[in-house]
Amino acid sequence: MYRYPYPYYPYPYPYYANPPMRDCYKIPDYRGMSNESGYANQYWPHTNTQSYAGTVMKDYGKEPFVVNINQAAKQNNTFRTAIWTGNYMQVTLMSINVGGDIGLEVHPTVDQFLRIEEGEGIVQMGETKDHLYFQERVYDDYAVMVPAGVWHNIINTGHKPIKLYTIYAPPEHPFGTVHETESDAISAEENHKY
Repeated sequence: MYRYPYPYYPYPYPYYANPPMRDCYKIPDYRGMSNESGYANQYWPHTNTQSYAGTVMKDYGKEPFVVNINQAAKQNNTFRTAIWTGNYMQVTLMSINVGGDIGLEVHPTVDQFLRIEEGEGIVQMGETKDHLYFQERVYDDYAVMVPAGVWHNIINTGHKPIKLYTIYAPPEHPFGTVHETESDAISAEENHKY
């Protein structure tokens, strides 16, 4: 069997050789490494995907940020918490109580993406708040795209809170927004805080 010399051989590591291993202690959130070692948090403290219990989620905007969005969304208990606000995009976590809803709203200049991580409900959309011609049931792992200028609402019809995250482009809420309850969000809107 003819073998090409290394510079011309298409694979630098032949099948019988062990390729070099990555330095797992310097790579944030390396999945093969136990979180107990502390290395994952030594180099980038915001990448711990093992557990968010007790972790205060805050807005890490305009800085590089990595998060297990599924876990973060499921463990969020606030109505709305902004976790990353940049110049052109914002990511928020939301928790909608049983029988509750996001509230009928429209964002004239903002496109919105919502992804349901847990729970079920109904999405309504329309050109005016009196004519919501679009209605669809949503469950875990469903994504909803809301164009700018479209009225929309998500109503929780399940037996547990809806856990979701949403992306606004451009940002809709001020940096660091935290609304513990839906009434806090309504109060902020009425007071024109954003």
